[in-house]
Amino acid sequence: VQLVESGGGLVQPGGSLNLSCVGFGFTFSSVHMSWHRQGPGNGHELVAEISSSGRADYAGSWKARSAISRDNAKNVMFLQMSGLHPEDSAVYYCCAGEGYNYCGQGTQVTVSS
Repeated sequence: VQLVESGGGLVQPGGSLNLSCVGFGFTFSSVHMSWHRQGPGNGHELVAEISSSGRADYAGSWKARSAISRDNAKNVMFLQMSGLHPEDSAVYYCCAGEGYNYCGQGTQVTVSS
């Protein structure tokens, strides 16, 4: 199993970013997927998750300012984020499985002016 995230970078406060996660080595379409983040000095935090059938769930305020989706034909999951704050700066990573069994290395998101 391999998960590769991309799309991170530097964005100004209030800005938007679109993250991608490509999965290899497993039947992507059958697997529950999720996005998490870990900020400096913080623990791991769930951002959003999506079932194999496309049902999405969000943590906290993320429902109002993000959208998780997946393209099973291309083995890719997306996270569209908007209204980003400096406190959202973190490594964002994706995981496969309802128990977050396999996770990627992540992509750095930095929100700063």
